[in-house]
Formats: sequence, structure tokens, C-alpha cells
Amino acid sequence: MATQIGAPQDWPRLRVDDWTDTRDTLHMWTQVVGKIRLSQAPLLNHWWQVTLYVSPRGLTTGAIPYRGGSFDLEFDFVEHRLRVRSSAGEERFVGLSSRPVADFYGETITALAQLGIETTIDARPNEVDPAIPFAHDDQHATYDPEAAHLFWQQLLQADRGLGEFRSHFVGKVSPVHFFWGAMDLACTRFSGRDAPEHPGGAPNCGDWVMVEGYSRELSSAGFWPGGGEEGAFYAYAYPEPDGFPEHPVAPDAAYYSVENGQFLLPYEAVAEADDPDQALAQFLHSTYLAAADLGGWDRKRLEDDPARWPQHRPGQKD
Repeated sequence: MATQIGAPQDWPRLRVDDWTDTRDTLHMWTQVVGKIRLSQAPLLNHWWQVTLYVSPRGLTTGAIPYRGGSFDLEFDFVEHRLRVRSSAGEERFVGLSSRPVADFYGETITALAQLGIETTIDARPNEVDPAIPFAHDDQHATYDPEAAHLFWQQLLQADRGLGEFRSHFVGKVSPVHFFWGAMDLACTRFSGRDAPEHPGGAPNCGDWVMVEGYSRELSSAGFWPGGGEEGAFYAYAYPEPDGFPEHPVAPDAAYYSVENGQFLLPYEAVAEADDPDQALAQFLHSTYLAAADLGGWDRKRLEDDPARWPQHRPGQKD
């Protein structure tokens, strides 16, 4: 990992094996922050109110309603601190360094209290096993700032590509957002039809959580720091239509993982492509077609050209 901190690059390289301990610590920290948002925000379909978002500095909750105002929390992977701000104009900082989850959790709750924000969360992680309560987690205590910075830059590229892909869909579609349960950046399209009840089964996560998350037929794609030497892009359908695993997808490096129940495209295959943006777009569009065509989606009603108003774009004559 020779890249200098603060030096932006297109499609940065970061081997999962080189930052696993930092990844796992950061995963727990994002769960702490995500659960704070969950404790205050009203329910949105498929848990969209709990996610984080890629920001120009790292990952943010966005504005969280609180009494007559709001607050937010942002992981700043440039200056390596968690910024906690309130609409009253005050802010506090929690340093990001090699420290136990227990310390990070305690200091974050204290920072909120100093801003007059009272929070009560389920202080145990979800979708992991074992699920060590945050206040007792001395196991995860590694933070490599260079690796965290590179991961954020990977997320910047993934967020940009997923955002362009999202623009082609005019049906119900999620924001591009970061789910702290599985530590993945995702964008999900919906056909408009109900889905069969999800069986659940995620570790340390109630089945009812998955029932809400998968209550409608969907095609989802995203990026997470696993599944490849440098992470992987993924795509799956729920329910999975007949023939989905065998449907042709692009580029050549993409494949269906029986173990994961989804298509995967290693991040390194995108980064090394002659045109990385095009390689990612091929994967996102072809895997969506596998779900939509085999699932009988009403594509004419759900899709449109994002350049459908070219005459009104800046620099164009009316």
C-alpha cells in the first residue's frame, strides 16, 4: 500500500488481506454510528433510514431528526476523526486510531451527551458472529489510516458508478447507501411486486429484519470489501428467477458464486480494465437484465434514458 494519504487516485488498490483487522474494527464502528441513526429516525421501507452515505470526506449519517432540530455524524477519513454536529451549532470529535471498539463506543456516546443528545441503542452488532457487545469489545482495536483512506476512495468510485446506473431506472429504487450490517454499499431496484416472505437466517439479526428488507421483488447490486482479493462488486435477485445463475453477464471476469448466491465481479478486474467505468457498467446492467428479463419485469414502465432532456442541460440551447 504505497499510496500517500490524501493523494486521490482513480480506482485505488487495496488488498483485503492487508487491512482485514482495520476493516473489522471499522465495521464495528460503523455499526455503532448506524445504530445511533436507527434509534432516532422513523422507519422507511427496507430500513433505508438506517444507512450511511459516501461523502467528500468519508461516510455520513446525513441529518438525523432530534426533537426540534437535528444532528449528524461523519467518519472523516481525511483527518481521521468522527465528527458529531448538532443544528444548535456545536460539534465534538472522536479520534480514529488504533483503539478498542469499547473506547470508541463510550467516547461517541459521551460526545452526543455533551451536545445534549440522549441516545439508547441495542449496543450489540448485527449480522456477525460472535456479536461482542460494544462496551466489552476489546478484540477489535486496529486502525490503519492509510487503509481506511483507500477504502473510502474505493467507495467513492463505487458510489459514482452505482449512481450512474441508478439514473436509468424510474421505478422504485433505493439511494446508493452503505449498510453497516454487512458493510456494503448498495443500490436496489424494485419491480413493484410483492416478494415471498424472506426466511431470515442472518447471524444475530432477527428474521423480521430480513422480512422487512426483502418484502418486495428486487434486483440489488453493490460493493463490499470481500469476495475478491481487493473486494468485489455483487448483484443478486430476490426472489431469484429460474435460470438466473446461468444467464450471460459481462465482463468476462464476472461469475455466479454458488456459495454467495449472487454474481460477483472482483474489484481488481474493474481497476485493471482498459475502461473501468465501462466494465462496472456492463456488470451492473447485465446482471439487472438477468433479474428483470427472467423475472418478467415491466421494463418499459420502469426504465428511461437519463439524458432524456438534453435540450435543457446547461450549455444547450432551448
